[in-house]
Amino acid sequence: MVREQLKEALTTAMKAGEKRRVATLRLILAAIKDRDIAARSEGKNDGAGDGVSDEEVLAILQKMIKQRRESITLYQEGGRLELAEQEEQEIAIIEEFLPEQIDADELAAAVAAVVAETGASSLKDMGGVMAQLKERYAGRMDFAKAAGQVKTLLSS
Repeated sequence: MVREQLKEALTTAMKAGEKRRVATLRLILAAIKDRDIAARSEGKNDGAGDGVSDEEVLAILQKMIKQRRESITLYQEGGRLELAEQEEQEIAIIEEFLPEQIDADELAAAVAAVVAETGASSLKDMGGVMAQLKERYAGRMDFAKAAGQVKTLLSS
């Protein structure tokens, strides 16, 4: 379970005195806990105490990476290179807990396969294609890039 790996990594980082790693892991665990609380209040969690699923944890991690990439762009534009480097370090830490990402060729093949399987033919079908991709490739795919490819395929 990803959550357990994160907790173990936090303990190890604390013992090793790795401040950046500790701070990043604490941010991740706090985001997961927030999602757990939200799920509980929405009635999605049956009270078993397990929290959100690994798929949702992977989605949280991907969202955190996306936020940091956006911040890097802004910091670089603003000449704050030390902050951009800090964000890059956090991305590297977060990525350790994601499954191996598929490469560009696999991404293109996956998008084409799902478009063919779903019979998608126009941009109206994009939501269904993206839902299938998210179900099959949770944590392994950059869905922003996938959305661009789906859009290109369906609009041609």
